[in-house]
Amino acid sequence: MIFFGGIAYAMGSKGAGGGGGGGLEVLALPLLFFGIFYLLVFRPQQKQAKKLREFMQNLKVGDRVVTTGGLHGEITGLTDTTVTLEIADRVRVKVTRAAVTGKSQDAAALEAKTPKS
Repeated sequence: MIFFGGIAYAMGSKGAGGGGGGGLEVLALPLLFFGIFYLLVFRPQQKQAKKLREFMQNLKVGDRVVTTGGLHGEITGLTDTTVTLEIADRVRVKVTRAAVTGKSQDAAALEAKTPKS
């Protein structure tokens, strides 16, 4: 019994070189990981969401866009919640405004080719 009591006593005492770490050292690593995670994940996602929000607010009739379903078309009508796209001659579909994801690649190529005055 004396042997086990001595081990427990030795393990429980803080020796001269075995001081415990402070609270700052314990928090430094998780804070560092959170900071890196924020810079690599959250910040770029916020920038992309802001860019998409601005794009959605600036939609106008005549823009060529693509939807999440892959439909490419020209905007012929807009409301607060829906967009009417002409995807072929006299073929129009209504989609929710949130389904529009960006400008059509065809439209981007045409804008790059046409000189701006």
